[in-house]
Formats: sequence, structure tokens, C-alpha cells
Amino acid sequence: MEVVFGPEGCSPPARGTAVTIGAYDGVHLGHRHLISELRRRADERDLATALVTFDRHPATVVRPESAPLLLTDLDQKLELLDDAGVDLTLVVAFDEARAHETAEDFVLEVLVQALGARMIVVGEDFHFGYRRQGNVGLLAELGGRYGYEVIGLGLERAASGEAVSSTRIRTLLAAGDVEGAAMLLGRHHQVRGSVVRGDGRGGPELGFPTANIEVPPGMATPGEGIYACWYERPGGDVHAAAVSLGRRPTFHPEPDAPPLLEAFLLDFEGDLYEEQARVSFVARLRDEQAFATAGALVRQMADDVEAARAVLGAAPR
Repeated sequence: MEVVFGPEGCSPPARGTAVTIGAYDGVHLGHRHLISELRRRADERDLATALVTFDRHPATVVRPESAPLLLTDLDQKLELLDDAGVDLTLVVAFDEARAHETAEDFVLEVLVQALGARMIVVGEDFHFGYRRQGNVGLLAELGGRYGYEVIGLGLERAASGEAVSSTRIRTLLAAGDVEGAAMLLGRHHQVRGSVVRGDGRGGPELGFPTANIEVPPGMATPGEGIYACWYERPGGDVHAAAVSLGRRPTFHPEPDAPPLLEAFLLDFEGDLYEEQARVSFVARLRDEQAFATAGALVRQMADDVEAARAVLGAAPR
């Protein structure tokens, strides 16, 4: 997949493109269904496939006070889009100027001039442009002027019958339902961050040394609790892990203690400090709780490790 930052860097292919547009946060099953339809219809007309997305979620500019937590950062989103098989992804900087751009100006600059669109495939509820004044109807109207057709698709539904959306996935994650979220994502939800030094209690005092992972602000993490996860190190080395995501109430009873993601890697010895970690959440094991003594906590941690081992099995998947 070719990635271009900014419409000025695009040279539209002579055969034209089939284009889809959106934030594509999470690249979930609904997104993948739309991309699959884009590819199928492009093949029928011998068009290249292109996807337009943004360097940040538009809501962080338009309504920052209520912008959603992100399911994927830009790097992960581009990795997932590459896997989905798009020929070209155009990443558009979304700033105040872009937020005030009219829908027609966006169509002309990005879809027509930069990409040579001959077909546009979007969800039937798609909106764009200043104050979301653009929609599928306006796209179709402009298509008559600029020579492209428009196809609006309904929401994809999971096997459970539930509509697939980034908003629904965030709700499931906040409730700790990582398995439900995985059904809509088509993969385990993954968070990424750097391993930083904690208070040093896990190994010397408790016997369970943990990697303390600093997740960038603005990223969606599951609700507080204990989880079975896959932990991926740089280079692709994957380990089973028992992960605590919460405020460590046994040692930090104050309610405003900042949440922390701590991962204990099963059957592993080594230094993880300053590495970049990728943690994929497979199953919720239990709620976070305070224990009367450190010994009681240690016994529960041992049970958590065995529960994680039972969920994950012997080999990564």
C-alpha cells in the first residue's frame, strides 16, 4: 500500500480511482466490509482503490471537549489498512482550516483533483465538510458534475446481529467486555506504549515483576480490571501475560490515583525497560479489588497467572 500525506503529494492514476473516506478508527469489521466492497467494485471497472483518512480524529478539532478516545493511533491504523489491501491511503491533515472547508471544496481538491475519483463508496450515514453539511446526496449531486458515481452502503452487522461501529466498540471496552469488542473489531483490541519504571514493588516485594506500560493520552483502554493478554515485544516476540489495568487499591487507596497498565509476562525473564510494547486484550479475568494484606494479593496474583495461562494456552496465537 502506498501512503501519501497531503493531497498535494498525489498524482491520480490515469485509469481513475474508487475512493472511500472516513476516520477509520479501529479498522473494524464494518470498515473492512466497506473496503472489501470498494475493492470488488473497483476490480469490475479496472480502477485503483484509494482511502482518504485523517492524521487525527476530526472531533479533536471540531469538538475537543467531547472527542472520543481512539481505538488505534495513526501508525496502527495504517498497518491495518495495509492488511485490508487498499492500493493507496491518502492521509489528510485535519486542522482548523480543514474543519471550515466546504464539502464541495473538499470534493474538488481531494477526491477529484488529487485522486481522480470515478467511484466513491461510503456508508449511507457518511457526513463531511464544514458543520457536516456534506452527505451521500451531495456527493451524488457533485458526482454528476465531476464524473464519478456514488455508492452508499448500510451498516455491517456482526454474527450476533449487532451493528458494527467504533462508538459501540468503545462502549464495550469501557465496560471491560474485551471479547465483545473483539467480535466487532475482528481482532483483539491492542494498546501500545513504552515500558517505564514503576514503584519497584512487583518483583522484589510480590514476586511478580511487571512491565509498566505508559499508554499515550487519548487512547481507548478497557475498563479497570485483570486481563489475559498477549504481549508483543519489538521484533514480534509474543508472550502470554496477566495484565492489571487500574489504580492498585491495595497500595494506593486514594480514589484519584492514576490508572496504570502492568503486565506480568508468563515464563519470561529479562529487561523490558524503555521498549515499545503492544498489549492485545483477550479476556477479562476479574474486577480489580483491594486486599487486606500483601500476602492475600500475592495469592490472588498467582491464581490470575494460572487463569491467564488457561485462557491463552501454551502458544501465542
